[in-house]
Amino acid sequence: MNKIVNRFAVACCVVAASMSISVSSSAALPFFSTDKNEVPSLAPMLDEATPAIVSISVEGTQVSRQKVPEMFKHFFGGPNEQVQERPFKGLGSGVIIDAQKGYVVTNNHVVDNADEITVKLTDGREFKAKKLGADPQSDIALLKIEPENLTAVPLADSDALRVGDFVVAIGNPFGLSQTVTSGIVSALGRSGLNIGGYEDFIQTDAAINRGNSGGALVSLRGELVGINTAIFGPNGGNVGIGFAIPSNMMKSLVDQIIEFGEVRRGLLGVTGQDIDSGLAEAMNLDVNKGAFVLEVSADSAAEKGGIEAGDIITKLNGKTIESFQELRAKIASKGAGSELELTILRKGKRKTIDVTLGDATQTTVEAKEIHPALEGATLTNGKTKQGDNGIVISDLENRSPAARTGLQDGDVIIGVNRKKVDTVMQLRSELDDANGVIALNIKRGLASLYLVIR
Repeated sequence: MNKIVNRFAVACCVVAASMSISVSSSAALPFFSTDKNEVPSLAPMLDEATPAIVSISVEGTQVSRQKVPEMFKHFFGGPNEQVQERPFKGLGSGVIIDAQKGYVVTNNHVVDNADEITVKLTDGREFKAKKLGADPQSDIALLKIEPENLTAVPLADSDALRVGDFVVAIGNPFGLSQTVTSGIVSALGRSGLNIGGYEDFIQTDAAINRGNSGGALVSLRGELVGINTAIFGPNGGNVGIGFAIPSNMMKSLVDQIIEFGEVRRGLLGVTGQDIDSGLAEAMNLDVNKGAFVLEVSADSAAEKGGIEAGDIITKLNGKTIESFQELRAKIASKGAGSELELTILRKGKRKTIDVTLGDATQTTVEAKEIHPALEGATLTNGKTKQGDNGIVISDLENRSPAARTGLQDGDVIIGVNRKKVDTVMQLRSELDDANGVIALNIKRGLASLYLVIR
């Protein structure tokens, strides 16, 4: 059987469906009921949770590039490559995590390259959504809609999940709105699937299919434990092996997007590998799980904390680490500057080490995600020549809307309508609140000037 791993957003088709809820079960479930005379049912929990699960439809243009063979260039001249633009439509799912601010979480692959994003609620209302930021390596994206009488799903501590816990998947497979399936947690800390840069998945046998991407995996309390993101099976069909991003990982990434405009990864500064029987025998180890440290980078958080090559990291903040891949994924979801407690095994003795993570990436975001007039510019948190904080124009496309406003490569935005801004996220917030004419305060070398956006 040809087994493959698939993202399961439905692309290039829109399926109209009535608002219906179907329930299938792969295992006998505990039930929620408000009356002892009622039939055992998950309905009371679902009544609370489903209003927070949304349908997402996207439209955009997909650009493909193909090199022109040398013989054609020789005879006919012309460009080195052919560029084709094709419109696309797609469907997926999302979860409202903050009703007051209108924050919706989904998968990055659901909204990637989308020019228009529409969020539809269970009550039939539709909102145009704005993408606040995304992280392709973990497949998380954060959207914002108008916060008009919304319902959010409460978050659970995904670190408390156990194999065998009952869970419910809610989403829009194949465009079938608000489909609900149930099952159990089959495994935790799944990695090595090669479907993302950082993998630390919850595995479940709750039936999930194409279109469930970005939907919710909830506990029987109706709390969000994961964001459904991928399936493993023949020809992309459900065979009871699905994967979800843990809610704790999602929250850490979303918090960074809200604060910085992008995921600002923490950096520990070690290379390593999983512990297997061969390594355990060669190193005379009495453990068979954990992250074996092969090398510690100079002047890194690990070196400053006292981690050494040959150490085995067995716990992070008191939670057991099964493999180096799991450690890598959990560190990557923590923000730069996060303070962590690591438990290590060194020469047969356990030791606790405190580390403060370094910064693995610059905070950079494409400006078109903030304001249409800034399209073509890349924004990075930085400083002026005088040492003041601001947002640096680190790259600028010629003849782009941003260039036509008068921005130049190397400019530093320090204010919006006389309000000081220090970071990309502050700039986003001020532009969201601004109405009508917008005046950007710019530092260009030693000069200070204003650019007006109408």
